[in-house]
Amino acid sequence: MQRLAGRIILLWGWRRALVAFLAGALAVLAQAPYDFFAACFVSFPLLVWLLDGATGEASDGWFRRLRPAFVIGWWFGFGYFLAGLWWIGSALLVEADSFAWALPFAVVGIPLALAFFYGIATAVARLLWSNDIGRIAALAFGFGLAEWLRDFLFTGFPWNAVGYAAMPVPLLMQSVSVTGMVGMNALAVFIFALPALLAAHRHVRLGAALLVVLVPAHVGFGYIRLAAAEKPAERSLDVRIVQPAVDLSEKWDASVRDRIFATMMGLSAKTPEPGHGKPQLILWPETSVPFLFTERPDALTALGEMLGDGQMLIAGVVREEGGSAANAGTRYYNSVVAIDDRGEIIDAVDKVHLVPFGEYLPFTDLLGRFGLEQLVAGPMTFAAGNERHPIALLGGIRALPFICYEVIFPDLVTVDAASAEIIVNVTNDAWFGDTPGPYQHFRQAQIRAVENGVPLLRAANNGISAVVDPRGRILDALAIDARGAIDAHVPISNQAIVSSGQRRVNGLLIMLALALASFTLNVRQRLRVN
Repeated sequence: MQRLAGRIILLWGWRRALVAFLAGALAVLAQAPYDFFAACFVSFPLLVWLLDGATGEASDGWFRRLRPAFVIGWWFGFGYFLAGLWWIGSALLVEADSFAWALPFAVVGIPLALAFFYGIATAVARLLWSNDIGRIAALAFGFGLAEWLRDFLFTGFPWNAVGYAAMPVPLLMQSVSVTGMVGMNALAVFIFALPALLAAHRHVRLGAALLVVLVPAHVGFGYIRLAAAEKPAERSLDVRIVQPAVDLSEKWDASVRDRIFATMMGLSAKTPEPGHGKPQLILWPETSVPFLFTERPDALTALGEMLGDGQMLIAGVVREEGGSAANAGTRYYNSVVAIDDRGEIIDAVDKVHLVPFGEYLPFTDLLGRFGLEQLVAGPMTFAAGNERHPIALLGGIRALPFICYEVIFPDLVTVDAASAEIIVNVTNDAWFGDTPGPYQHFRQAQIRAVENGVPLLRAANNGISAVVDPRGRILDALAIDARGAIDAHVPISNQAIVSSGQRRVNGLLIMLALALASFTLNVRQRLRVN
C-alpha cells in the first residue's frame, strides 16, 4: 500500500490529471443503478494521495499554493459528473433535428461547470491539510461544504451528492433521518477516505477504530429502525398511481391527444387489483394532460364522470393564466391540479423551482440575442410559481406536491406533521429513456421519504412510479417502459425522528467537528515542524 501511495503522490502532469479523472468516474459506480459503494473505498483514498502530492511553492501566495489541489479536485469532479450525468444528452435527442447541436454543451459542459465545486472542496481541504487523519477530516469537511453549496448556488443542482453512495438500500438510508444530507455527505467522504491511512504509520489504529465504530453504527441504526414497530396509523389512503409510458415524440402532437387522454382515463377507471379497495386518490404524472383545460372544458366533464363518489385526481398539467394563447401576457405554469368527483378543479400548485434551459431560458434578453431558446420541456416557456402549499385530500390528509427534480433538494422538501402527511412527486423521466438518470432521480426521491418520515407517492410518465413507505421501503413500483397502474393501501403516520431544523443543526455540527479536528491537527503539525 505504501508503494502504491508513493507512486500516486509522485505522479505529475497529465498522469495526475488522468488518475484524478478516473478516480472520480469510478466513484459513480456507487450511485444508482449500480450501487457498488465499495468503489468509493478506492476512489477517495486515491484522491487523498493525489492531494498529498499537490503542493505549491512555500514562497507562493495562498491562491497559487492551493491551485494544484483545486486542479486535482476539478479533474476528480469532471470524471465524476461526466460519468454520472452523460444521460442528460438523451433529452436533446428526442428532437434531434432541433437540439442535437447542444449535445456537447449538455454532456460535457454541465460536468465542466459542476467540477468547480469539487475543486473548491479539495482547495478548502488542502488549507487544513496535515500528514495524519486530519487530512481525512479536512477532505470530508471540504466535500460537505461543496455539496452544501451545490444545493443552492446558481439555482442549485445537488444531483448525485456523494452521500447517496452510502445509502444504496433502506437498511443504510436510516441515518440520514438524523444527520440530514449535509452530515451524510461529510461522513460518507470521511469513511470512504479512511483506507488512505493504511499507506502511512500515523493514526492507522485510530482510523481502523473509527471504521469499526462508524460503519456498524450506520448499519446497526438502520437495522434497529427497520425492525422497530411502526407507529399505529391514524388514517390510511387507497391510492392508484398511473404510468402511461407516452412516447415523447407524441407528447404534444395534436392528432393523438385524445388517444393519450383516453389511455389515462382507461388506466384510472379499471377495476381495483385483488385485495385493494376503490382508490380514493388517483395520481397522474407531470404534464400528463396533453392539452390545456381552458381549451378543452369537455375533458373536465369526462373526468367528473370517470371519478366515482369520494374520489380525487391529482394530475400534472400545463396551467394557463392571462387569457388566450394569442395574448402576449399569457403565462404558463408546470402545475399539478386537484380535481374532485364533480370534475371541478379545487386546488392547484405550480412548480416553484424550474429547470434552467429546460423550462425557461435564464438571462433571456442576453442569450436570446444569440438565438438561444429553451431546449426540451415543451412548446412553451414556463413561469415559476410563487409558493407551495399542501393539497387537502379526503379525510383531511394533506399531500405536499413536488414536480420533477424539485424532489432532489433536501431543504426544499421539508415535511412535518404540521405541514403535510404525504410527499407527492410527479415527473416525466421519459426524456432520459432507460439510462441511469431515472434510477438516480428515484433514489433521491426515496431518500426524501426517509428524511421526513412520511410516505412518498411518485407518478412518472415512464419510470419509476412507486409507493415508498416512511422508511424508504418500496411497497410497489412500475419499471421503466411499463404501462399500467398500481394500487396501494397507504397507512398515514409521521415517523420522523427529528425535525427538519434539527437535522440541519446536526449536519452543521458534524461539519463543525470535522473542521475543528482538521484545523487542530493542522496547527499541531505546523507547531511541531517549527
